Amino acid sequence: MRHLAALLLLASPAAAWDFTPVPVCTLSHEAPGVSVRVTFDPAQQQPYAIALTRPEAWPAAPAFAIRFDGPAGMTITTDRHRLSPDGRTLTVTDTGFGNVLDGLEFNTGATATAGPAAAPLDLTAAAPAVRDFRSCLTAPTV
Repeated sequence: MRHLAALLLLASPAAAWDFTPVPVCTLSHEAPGVSVRVTFDPAQQQPYAIALTRPEAWPAAPAFAIRFDGPAGMTITTDRHRLSPDGRTLTVTDTGFGNVLDGLEFNTGATATAGPAAAPLDLTAAAPAVRDFRSCLTAPTV
């Protein structure tokens, strides 16, 4: 029975959120239907970015939103998003991302939407990587 449980766990898709501090602070997540990448690059005028990539193109929509579900639920919307040339990656940049990081760290799920397109995100394992990302933001530079 233990062998069957181990095989089932190995066959499950990974729900990991990963953090890396180099070359810039990066928080990433790969899931069926969407990959997420949050970065902090102090060399940029708008150092924070979130990029969501889907297998199919995002629609050209006047607004982009992320609804966070859980104990600290909220919805964030913007009209300052842009699409990659192939339309598969939607990116938002800004000078601060406190609300995005709070949403990722303190909730259990989220749904990113642009027009009729929606991409659900499982946040149940995101908190440790988000905390590491936040630590990277305050680390002294050499």
